Amino acid sequence: MRIVVDAFGSDACPVPDVEGAVLAARKWGDEILLVGPEERIRAELAKYRTEGLSLRVVHAPEVLTMEDHAEDVRRKTQSSIRVGLQLVQKGEADAFVSAGNTIAVLSGAIFDLRRIPGIHRPALGTLYPLSNRRVLLLDIGATADPRPEYLVQFAQMGAIYVERVWGIANPRVGLLANGEEEEKGTLTLRETHHLLAASGLNFVGNVEPKEVVHGHADVVVTDGFTGNIMLKTTEAAASFAAHLLKSEFWQKPLSKVGLVLMIPGLVLALPGLALLTPAFQRLVRRMDYAEYGGALLLGVEGVVIVGHGRSNAKAIMNAIRQGREAVAAQVLPTIKAGLGV
Repeated sequence: MRIVVDAFGSDACPVPDVEGAVLAARKWGDEILLVGPEERIRAELAKYRTEGLSLRVVHAPEVLTMEDHAEDVRRKTQSSIRVGLQLVQKGEADAFVSAGNTIAVLSGAIFDLRRIPGIHRPALGTLYPLSNRRVLLLDIGATADPRPEYLVQFAQMGAIYVERVWGIANPRVGLLANGEEEEKGTLTLRETHHLLAASGLNFVGNVEPKEVVHGHADVVVTDGFTGNIMLKTTEAAASFAAHLLKSEFWQKPLSKVGLVLMIPGLVLALPGLALLTPAFQRLVRRMDYAEYGGALLLGVEGVVIVGHGRSNAKAIMNAIRQGREAVAAQVLPTIKAGLGV
């Protein structure tokens, strides 16, 4: 496959972006197109052994930062994000990966790739990290204030993705709300509940956060504002728990060693961790955003993966993996067929 990587997306760019691309090229043998200021990309690439790897540098003189807005994206047509998306639009690449400004990637995707016909707004979907089974949460930031019919489209696209990529037949769709009863929530939620119930999807009704954690739905739909807050609150709570457990460990190391093993990032930091069991290792991976890489932007005419700004090389590599999996599963044509486009 041919995967475009925005080499100037992450907060520490281009270091993790380039390293992640090298790791991915080495692991899967795909052609990786690194986009951004050429001289700086080549200087970073020179740090690695790249013989036999299919790595191509595509010059883009401009870079979009976290401070840029939609109008800046429209104006900077030679930015790494716009040039990379244009490669996908021209058929010169199969997917685009960036850990850059989410609004910039979203706006660029709408400008250069366009929305799928009939789709009103795109949605960002990601694996919810604290569920006891795989749950796709969307939207997590692309559309903050959607109409009920937009949320139904999010549910349709999410269900198609989960069934095709994750292999879950007839996925259960839940609507994130503050109560299980259908009359709970805002007017938008109540109208969405009615539409989803008549949509033909396997709609299981409203789900509260505790139901999300327990995996009562395979696809959980919400607006981008609420989804983003829920994800960030989850990450903050996990970080607080890790800090608390770490403090307890240093105070009472012998009695708390079993708990501290669950803390992400301590595998290399503490002695005696050879006792780490496979179950604890799975917990560590589940809490690590780098394991899933990024979020898939559903609703545009191309495969686009948006990663954390703080992505490390592992996160970039796994974002590339997400992109290649979506291409291999033909997610875009499958969603379009499912929507009757």
